[in-house]
This record gives sequence, C-alpha cells and structure tokens, in this order.
Amino acid sequence: MKIEQIYTGCLAQGAYYIVSENEAAIIDPLREVKPYLDRLEKDNVTLKYIFETHFHADFVSGHLDLSKKTGAPIVYGPTAAPEFEAIIAEDSQIFEIGKIKIKVLHTPGHTMESSTYLLIDENGTETAIFTGDTLFLGDVGRPDLAQKATNLTQEDLAGILYDSLQDKIMPLSDSITVYPAHGAGSACGKNMQKETVDTLGNQKRTNYALNQPDKASFIKEVLDGLTAPPKYFGMNVAMNKSGYESLDVVMDKGLHPVDAEDFEALAEETGALILDTRGAADFHKGFIPNSINIGLKGDFAPWVGTLIVDVKHPLLLVTDEGTEEEVITRLSRVGFDNVAGYLKGGFEAWKNAGKETDEIKRITPAEFAEQFTENARIIDVRKLTEYSAEHIENAYNRPLDTISDWARSIDDSEHFFLHCAGGYRSMIAASILNSHGIRNFTEVEGGFNGIKKTGKLPTTDFVCQSKTS
Repeated sequence: MKIEQIYTGCLAQGAYYIVSENEAAIIDPLREVKPYLDRLEKDNVTLKYIFETHFHADFVSGHLDLSKKTGAPIVYGPTAAPEFEAIIAEDSQIFEIGKIKIKVLHTPGHTMESSTYLLIDENGTETAIFTGDTLFLGDVGRPDLAQKATNLTQEDLAGILYDSLQDKIMPLSDSITVYPAHGAGSACGKNMQKETVDTLGNQKRTNYALNQPDKASFIKEVLDGLTAPPKYFGMNVAMNKSGYESLDVVMDKGLHPVDAEDFEALAEETGALILDTRGAADFHKGFIPNSINIGLKGDFAPWVGTLIVDVKHPLLLVTDEGTEEEVITRLSRVGFDNVAGYLKGGFEAWKNAGKETDEIKRITPAEFAEQFTENARIIDVRKLTEYSAEHIENAYNRPLDTISDWARSIDDSEHFFLHCAGGYRSMIAASILNSHGIRNFTEVEGGFNGIKKTGKLPTTDFVCQSKTS
C-alpha cells in the first residue's frame, strides 16, 4: 500500500494518491490531472475511484477531467447532488481498492455532504482518515459556507459539525493518521497548523475545537473571529457541482500570443482586465496603464479569486516569458477560465512598440525611515491579525482583501505611504489604487518586515496572536 500526499502550496491544498496492488484511488484532485495520470502510468495501476470529500469552494477540482480520461467513477458522500454522473455513497459504505478498503464516514457541518474517508489496510486495521474540510490540523472547517444552500444558520451548521466530530471522528483510535484537505494559509479555516500530517491522538490533545467542554462552547469558539469568506467561493462551488470546460480547451484558448497592437485593441473591444503576473520589483518600474499586478510567485490564485471575484470576467495576461502555461493553469485552479490571450514578448514588446506606460513610486525601508515624520499618513494592507500583533504607530489598517470597499474613499489630496509585510500585497494594492486614479502615494519595498529592521520607526509592542484569520 502507498499513500502520497500531493500538496500545492499556493492553495494550501492536499490531494491524495493511494495505491494497493494494481489499483488506485485519488482524493480531492486539483484541476490539472496530468500529474495523476503520470503517476498511474508510472505505477502501472488502474484508477478505480475518484473520491470527493465535498463540493470545494476554494478551488476547482479535477474530478471531471480525471474521470473522463480514466473512466474511473466519482464518489461523493451522502446527500450530494452533483449535476453529472457520480456514485452517491451511503454512510459506512465500503469501497475496495486492491487489498485495502475505504469506508465512508458522513461528517456534515462544513457542508452537508462533507464526508471523511477511513482507510482500512490489508490487515483490517483502521489506518488513516482523509478528512477534507471536516477536520484540519489545529482547526475544523468553517461552518458558514453552506448557509444559503441549506437554509441553516452558521450556528446550526457548527452544531452539526460538532455532532459529526463527536460521533464519527473522536471514537477512532489515537494512532490513526489525519490527512486534511488544507493547511495553514487556506481561507477554509482560521487556526491551521503549518504541518500537513498528524496523528488523531495529537489532534485530540492540541486542537482547540476538539477540546471544548460542550456543543455551545464549540459553536462559540469555532465562530469566533471568523472573517467573511472570499467572494469567489460560491462560483467555485457551482463549477464543482455543475461542471466546467475541460482544462485542455481552456489551455488551447488561453495560450494565444497577441502582439502589442492587437493586445491593445482586444482590451478595448472586450473590456478584459489586464492581469500582470510579473514580480513587484519589475512591475513598479513600468506597466500597461490600468493593469493589475498579482505576482505569480506568491499566493497568486487565491488573490486572483479574492480580488477579481468574477470567474467569467475576460482576462488578458502580461507575464514573464515562458510562464504563460503556468499562469493559465493556476488561474484555472480557481475557475478563471476566460483567458483571451497573453502579450507576445511580454512588457518589453509593449514598451518597444511605443505604447503608453505607467509606474509606481517605490522606496526602500531606509528611504521610508528618512522621509517619515510624526504626521506621515500610512496605510497598512496586512490582515487585521498581523496589524494587531505589531504595526507602525498611527498607521491605518486597510486589509487588501477589502480594498474594493475602501479604495474609493481614499483622500488622494494628501500623500500617503503604503506597505504590507514583505511587498507582495502592497504592490497589488498599489496597482488597484492606481487603476482607480489614486496616485498620490509611495509604496514601501520589503514591507513591515523591512521597516522593522531599520529600527528607526515607532512601532506598537508586539502581541502574540494565538489565532490567525
């Protein structure tokens, strides 16, 4: 028997590849299925089942393409109602893969169809659980995503999740390995550990959600500090439930090089958003006016989903040459399939064609320290928890994920400085503000981490944050 966790850092997502003898199962596959097909061919095994723990909100699963390419059926837990052919399992139903068995444990609460898959090895020993978004390491799945679909409140769903954990998970052996669908950085929970595998016994000891004295306490603690989910989540759920275009088709359409003249015309004709995926260090020196910068080397896909929101909005890409396929793949993971093409030759081709360009004023932390005064206006775009832990005195906190709410209220008549933790998010914010005509600001390279190292600016006392959001 072999269990492989296939972890994707930018989504903080774990898919699982399980082999026994000449058969395999895959749990919660990502949109691009070639890595799974390569593994199946290398191991000379047949994919017998594709298990989905629930209808995912934060990414588009590869279940449909994988099923079409292998013939393997898709399996969901009880109450799931996908708009395509699938096996809807019963609670406690057993599926055999080679000499091992997968037992379905219906664990509603995160969503009503959410299920945990219990692996029973060739000796009949309960060995591992694949918990999806029911149980994370250090946390449990947020119970507020399925409210509209169920006509239940988040309190109702939290109570259902409590019962699922108490009835189905807690009675299992401490020695069982826990394989969750997500880790730290995912918006599907608020307090996840950086580790991606643990024993159930350790989670029983250390996971705050599993150590509440009663249901009422559990509901209160799980809901406490829960921020609004990203707005693209509902669109991803719809795609996972109703279906989507094959990634092969999406790739063929998006991998379309467009020269500068046609790129400009296409942007005007279609109203496409120009997404520049270069790093902040290159973007600020020159970019196409009104383009938005979300660097590929970062939490690219989640930020695209959070800030652009509408998965159907047409996109035109400006990339580092050679990264076009990776960009389109990562966009597809969160459902952004409507890529109309990319700028042939990258930004240099645009500049060489004599087209209009724009810039963002960026300074180093040392330069910021020199320009700083007590009356300086500073906007910190980090999360509230980061800001609360420590920040520059008198700085305003305006989290990047809510920029659509606060951008238009900015007073552009007075200069301000803009920073995040390391420069990735602040350049995203800078590009968005610039696209709204807000230009009287300076972005600080290296963010708060660099600013603090100068030792020259007044900051609040550090406060350890026990929970992140």
